[in-house]
Amino acid sequence: MAMDGKTASADPQLQQFIEIESQKQKFQQLVHQMTEVCWEKCMDKPGPKLDSRTDVCFVNCVERFIDTSQFILNRLEQTQRSRGSFSDSMTD
Repeated sequence: MAMDGKTASADPQLQQFIEIESQKQKFQQLVHQMTEVCWEKCMDKPGPKLDSRTDVCFVNCVERFIDTSQFILNRLEQTQRSRGSFSDSMTD
């Protein structure tokens, strides 16, 4: 079964399923990336329990990662809106 634009638009349920699965994959990639960045930044030595400094570091790292990701997403959306129909034709 070909996954061209005509097939996806002909079956709205399939299109919605693909979109949901794509969003799940993006979320999982984001969590993996955030975990990798914050683990390297905050984890000095693994142990059975996180000390308070490491715990605070993880919380701050995750919050900054989320803030940065949201900032980038907002900036990309603004850029796309300002380009209007040009970016719409690029995604088709």
